[in-house]
Amino acid sequence: MQNIIEEIIFNFSNNKSLYIGENVTIADHMLQTAMLAERNKSSDNLICASLLHDYGHFLVEDPDKLVDQKIDGEHESVGANYLRKFFPENIIEPILLHVEAKRFLARDHTYFKLLSEASIISLKLQGGPMNDDEIKQFKSKPYYQEAINLRRFDEGAKNPKVRSKKIEEYKELLISKLK
Repeated sequence: MQNIIEEIIFNFSNNKSLYIGENVTIADHMLQTAMLAERNKSSDNLICASLLHDYGHFLVEDPDKLVDQKIDGEHESVGANYLRKFFPENIIEPILLHVEAKRFLARDHTYFKLLSEASIISLKLQGGPMNDDEIKQFKSKPYYQEAINLRRFDEGAKNPKVRSKKIEEYKELLISKLK
């Protein structure tokens, strides 16, 4: 189990790719998301989910190329399914649902205006704003509210001027959340 922690730290430390269409790296984006969860006094589970929510981008080959080809790489499923063997459901489910949460929130014009250009492009690839039936189904899922909170942190975590924490600062949290 300790190997997954070393792998996570390695991937965060060695990833220099910009977050698709944004001015921060994928690693900085996830670190900023966790920092916002902390700042909002979220549970350790939500902080951990926020930290790992886009881990699937580390596992998907060339996420930028997928977007260029107008393909949704389903990073949320890739990441959640990979991490599921190491972390409990209360961390995995918000990760799995964070794209659905974006689609849910995108129906609100105030939220939609907050989306970056890159988020609007990916929203289209991910199915666009939810319809009424999809909303009802989404709201029936046990961790939908945590996913909404994570998604709100996600949108605020794309600032190139923010000095992100180091992934090593989250090592103890990650260890404490292993199954």
